[in-house]
Amino acid sequence: MAGGADGASRRRPWGKRLAWLVLIWSASVAALALVALLIKLVMRAVGMTT
Repeated sequence: MAGGADGASRRRPWGKRLAWLVLIWSASVAALALVALLIKLVMRAVGMTT
């Protein structure tokens, strides 16, 4: 069962795989931006300036 021709036929098309890659990358960039924004807001709240 491991590595036969059956496994190749079940692979998703490259376009769908690329779309998932872009989606996951975009979500990670958005999460990083949100964390940066929260840190900036906390710094501003305690009187630090950037």
